[in-house]
Amino acid sequence: MTQANEQTESSLAVALKYDGENAPKVTAKGSQEIAEQIIELAKKHNVPLTENKELVTLLSALELGDEIPEVLYLAVAEVIAFAYMMKGKVPEGFEPG
Repeated sequence: MTQANEQTESSLAVALKYDGENAPKVTAKGSQEIAEQIIELAKKHNVPLTENKELVTLLSALELGDEIPEVLYLAVAEVIAFAYMMKGKVPEGFEPG
């Protein structure tokens, strides 16, 4: 699963990949024109986008291929949950109560 996180105000974007087993990893990041390319590519492939200025700023400080730090797990989990919901998916083993 790939998740793009966009922040259009300062043209900053970060893409994350989550395999369901390990912590999500930064797979793309950039500002201005590169950010626009990341966002357009995500749209082309129907990757859900969300805006969160604070989160994208923190994620953009990571290196490509880095796993997200534990301190960002909750915030990124909310983004992943949003992406799952937008695609009509549920996590493996999840049973709605």
